[in-house]
Amino acid sequence: MVCTACPRRCGADRENGRGFCGVPAGFTVARAAKHFWEEPCISGTEGSGTVFFSGCNLRCVFCQNQKISHGCFGKELTDDALLRVFDRLIASGAHNLNLVNPTHYADRLARVLRTWHSPVPVVYNSGGYDSVETLQKLEGLVDVYLPDLKYITAEAAQRYSGAADYFPVAAAALKEMRRQQPKDVFCGGLLQKGLIVRHLILPKNTNRAVEILRFIADTFGTETIVSLMAQYTPCGDLSVFPELQRPITAREYEKVVAALETLGFSNAYVQERTAASEAFIPPFDLTGV
Repeated sequence: MVCTACPRRCGADRENGRGFCGVPAGFTVARAAKHFWEEPCISGTEGSGTVFFSGCNLRCVFCQNQKISHGCFGKELTDDALLRVFDRLIASGAHNLNLVNPTHYADRLARVLRTWHSPVPVVYNSGGYDSVETLQKLEGLVDVYLPDLKYITAEAAQRYSGAADYFPVAAAALKEMRRQQPKDVFCGGLLQKGLIVRHLILPKNTNRAVEILRFIADTFGTETIVSLMAQYTPCGDLSVFPELQRPITAREYEKVVAALETLGFSNAYVQERTAASEAFIPPFDLTGV
């Protein structure tokens, strides 16, 4: 199988080796458990049924989940074994199935989800660096899209994620996600269908964050659900990235929140800066797999 699932289009034969993402064609999962720290409309009171996939097509230098995204720690699962994981999460009372970092497995996920109907919403929780062609294979299979919109400049995208084309690729991906789920549908305060766009504010990147908010407003409208995250925590070896060696300041976050309000967003989540802590990083210990 020559892999072209993600925008890297690295062409690796993942049946016999590994691509840029660092994992083979089969599913590799590091954790599957209820998670209570997503947006309130995702976590609710009973938790979101998160499945953390290993490997990544971005490998951001500041990633909080480096053990699984860079190190590819996890357990290989067959398609049937993954479905059993889904069933256990649903039986535990999870409000949804939250597929975390699924981009490099999207083709296979599409095949699996066509064979099995989820009784709870399926959430596609990605870094935003998704291929439109691959997303189209998921049409009718994903209920909630939960992408990041990390960067708006090629400079930042290349420096931190080695993906200079991140913004045009992610912008096209978000448009496809919105096309598939044009309306945000809630039931009992929980999002059943729709789109939430996340942005993690990085230190010394507030002007870019404001530009991203302006893009979302101009492209999708100010009723778009935006999640403005203050949780950046320095992780890994950032010795050549001095600007990333600290959390964001209160002033930085307040500046971006003020822009959110000025632009007129009516559906937005903001975070306490206390979320910037390694205590909120899940233990990747094969729980649930």
